[in-house]
Amino acid sequence: MEHFIIDTDMGNDVDDALALAVAFALQRRGVIHLDAVVLSRAGHDAAAFCAALCAFYGFPDTPIGVMRDGLVSAENRFLHLAKHWPHHYECESAPDALPLLRQRLQALPDQSVTIVQIGFATNTAALLRDPADVALIRRKVKQLSVMAGAFMPIGGEPAFKEFNVMCDIPAMQQIALHWPTPIIWNGFEVGIALRYPHQSMEHDFGWTARHPVVEGYRAYCAPDEDRPSWDLVSVLYPAYPERGYVDVSEPGRVTVADDGATSFVESPSGHHRVLRMRPDQQPRLLEALVQLVSQPR
Repeated sequence: MEHFIIDTDMGNDVDDALALAVAFALQRRGVIHLDAVVLSRAGHDAAAFCAALCAFYGFPDTPIGVMRDGLVSAENRFLHLAKHWPHHYECESAPDALPLLRQRLQALPDQSVTIVQIGFATNTAALLRDPADVALIRRKVKQLSVMAGAFMPIGGEPAFKEFNVMCDIPAMQQIALHWPTPIIWNGFEVGIALRYPHQSMEHDFGWTARHPVVEGYRAYCAPDEDRPSWDLVSVLYPAYPERGYVDVSEPGRVTVADDGATSFVESPSGHHRVLRMRPDQQPRLLEALVQLVSQPR
């Protein structure tokens, strides 16, 4: 079984909540084990909402690491819903994100951990400051799955500045330059072409009277909005890399410029790969994501 740690900026977009729903569905199927959730967005409300999701899905003991000081980069439209759902999160005793990340890596088997980074690179870059932590990463981490950057023109912009990169450019630069294990980069262009159908929120959750992801989606999105599925793909791909949901590039290296622009160049010596989705893959991948998000507990 794959061990996953999810590093999220929960609250900046509702796709983080849908990505956790995918992770819990995969855990119930015995594909992965979610060993921790750590926050790259500051604030106890983000951690409390993650705890509410963990409890709702039947995994209330999942460790959650909070970021007490740092970036709070967008309007909070749905995190307040945590108070309406039972959870065990207590802000006074909650561990900080970085020590928890380090502790979970130490406890897990060698080469067994996939870190899924669907927020800023603040925590993962901080691990690179200590040679002992770099050695820990080399020993424990199989791969880093990152939702960040853009590797195609977006909306006529040849060098689109993606949100997760722009919120902490120096940290993402450190990851691109110095992270010692393979990295799978999931660029903006994949998720923008995978719009989660709002009709699913109305029709696919009849197995429960209330659902925190449904309520979060409705609070964040306009009534008829189909929200892009950026973060969901970064969870799904490393769980099922062989199923052909998306293609993956040849090895190479991603560069993060000082202005936040990202680029990728293939190189046999590189240990980065970029996800690429063909038009004929889109319907199957979107259906898989909808089935996982709406899967009953």
